[in-house]
Amino acid sequence: MSFALPRGRVVPVRSVDVRLDPGPHPFALENADAIEANWGQEFAANPALFDGEVVLLSSLGLEGGRLTGLCHEVRYAALLYWRKHRRPGAEHAYAHAAIVSGDDALVAIRMGSHTANPGKVYFAAGSFESIDFRDGQVDLEGNMAREVGEETGLDLAAARAEAGYHLFSAEGATVIFRRYRYDLPAAELARRIEAHVAAETEPEIAGPVILRRGDPLPEGVMPHMKAIVEWHFG
Repeated sequence: MSFALPRGRVVPVRSVDVRLDPGPHPFALENADAIEANWGQEFAANPALFDGEVVLLSSLGLEGGRLTGLCHEVRYAALLYWRKHRRPGAEHAYAHAAIVSGDDALVAIRMGSHTANPGKVYFAAGSFESIDFRDGQVDLEGNMAREVGEETGLDLAAARAEAGYHLFSAEGATVIFRRYRYDLPAAELARRIEAHVAAETEPEIAGPVILRRGDPLPEGVMPHMKAIVEWHFG
């Protein structure tokens, strides 16, 4: 198991080759009892949580602009336990579609109070699942389009995607992101997101958050988002 990544800064990524290993993650096997006990506590505190399937990495590295890694399917309970303790041997990666409006604002979301990240602000996203892999390789575009569509109702096909990716990695969590530029102003994108949330029976997000150059960051902004915002407007 190895994790060779630049930490704490945004760096470009030329290509991504992260694959799914059909075998169990050693972290999940070695910490099975602790994961179960922690899940009992998490679920008691928030019965809205769902113990579905996500993935955790057993390796990830960046060399010559090429990102390669190996991940394994685990229960969501294992991810929550890892997130709380950050034990070695496992790391987490996910994708962000960084939405840029026609007036150069960033359009993020605030998570709902019933989620595992209540009140947190970041771009619409979700952990990789088995459906996000094609022939064993992660489909970043598919994951981002699905998560953005489910949470905000926006269609990434209506935006212009940048050619390459970037990543930011810190404390064992790595976000792989790409900017998607819409012609619409931020206020209109936010209005469409609000309409989508209002139409949902159980929306996952509380609503949109517009981030503009020079404005103070709102409460709840995740540390990786602070890095991406500063990089974008810098």
